Amino acid sequence: MNDPSQARLASSLSTVDVVALTVGVVIGASVFETPALVAGNTGSGWAALLAWTLGGGVSILGALCYAELTTAYPHAGGDYFYFQRAFGDWLAFLFAWARLVVIQTGSIALLAFVFGDYATELWPIGAQYSPSIYAALAVAGLTLLNALGVRQGKHVQRGLTVATIVGLLVLIGAGLFLVPESAGQAAATGASDGGGGSFGMAMVFVLLTYGGWNEAAYLSAEVRDLSRNMTRGLLGSLGLIAGLYLLVNWAYLQGLGLAGMAGSEVVAADLMRAAFGAPGAKLISLLVVAAALSSTNATIFTGARTSFALGRDFRLFEFLGRWDADTETPANALLVQGAVALGLVGVGAWTRQGFEAMVDYTAPVFWLFFGLAGAALFVLRRIEPETDRPFQVPLYPAVPLLFCAACLYMLWSSVAYAGAGALLGVGVLLAGIPLLALRTARSQETSS
Repeated sequence: MNDPSQARLASSLSTVDVVALTVGVVIGASVFETPALVAGNTGSGWAALLAWTLGGGVSILGALCYAELTTAYPHAGGDYFYFQRAFGDWLAFLFAWARLVVIQTGSIALLAFVFGDYATELWPIGAQYSPSIYAALAVAGLTLLNALGVRQGKHVQRGLTVATIVGLLVLIGAGLFLVPESAGQAAATGASDGGGGSFGMAMVFVLLTYGGWNEAAYLSAEVRDLSRNMTRGLLGSLGLIAGLYLLVNWAYLQGLGLAGMAGSEVVAADLMRAAFGAPGAKLISLLVVAAALSSTNATIFTGARTSFALGRDFRLFEFLGRWDADTETPANALLVQGAVALGLVGVGAWTRQGFEAMVDYTAPVFWLFFGLAGAALFVLRRIEPETDRPFQVPLYPAVPLLFCAACLYMLWSSVAYAGAGALLGVGVLLAGIPLLALRTARSQETSS
């Protein structure tokens, strides 16, 4: 087993750095898609805003748990390494399998559908299948670019993050100050036709939009004055994100009303159309297209590296662990990942729900492993009490217990309300069990 006491990186990041990097990771294209779906699953404007507030609270609880794990076990494997130490190779293998066929590839597909929905607003092609066609083109094109060794510069990524935040601020101003008052009267009463779903499913979409802070928690190994700056950075960044999300949803409610939000496929474009006419809708659609392509590209890039690591650790998938020296990319991992993501785009096209179908597919598996990460914190505290923990979760064990309870609720909600898509994702995860058994049998043969 790997030694967790590997050398730490230079402690050079401040509270401001943690806030800036976490905000950049979390705020992406999903915020332009999910508010309409949250509105469709709540019965009032206040319930929708409550969902976004609770999402921020759950994210803060989880971020505190991850801060302890990442500072105690600073390892590039992240969750994979925590599972390996706490539960053994079998769970680490299933997590890596889930990343390859459900979590990461499903995320690529759902981000591609955000691109497809807003690209269709600009230039529709292929009638009702236009979003799916655009999504497939995005996955294939970006996978090919990455396989050829073409990488997006960090300054471009930062610029798109700034553009996304500017876009949110424009939406907030438009909804609160520029849309005619009559357009938002439905929101003022708190009643709407949008409450045909469930609050649990609304939370699935909310927490999807908050997702990404667990990746940012890996910065903890580089933060100076860790016990103070990490806590302040995580709380500050998630507080800022929650504030932006609440304001933009309030703007949607004021500008479109809850029923108008729930009935919209491109809610940001519809709000800008109400404020500025067709040019406003085109402008925000361009912004969302750029943000979605950026998020999709980043997810393709990081996902392929995870699959490459799977290939290096497990002989069963060794073809994924081959590095192309000419392009300096894990070409096989990129191509396999792209093929799986394209298959999922096909599922979304078949259901004609696209983004929602991919959320249904990924959510149960995601929340299962998220909850297990919280459980790993308890296990590791018990079996490795001597490990140095520069940051410890405050109010232990209450905070991690609340986080694990929230994950169980989200797992139940995603399975109970997502339908066939959830069963498909769980089924694909379970398909990894025979592969695990085959790997175990081969290992025993080798050792005998």
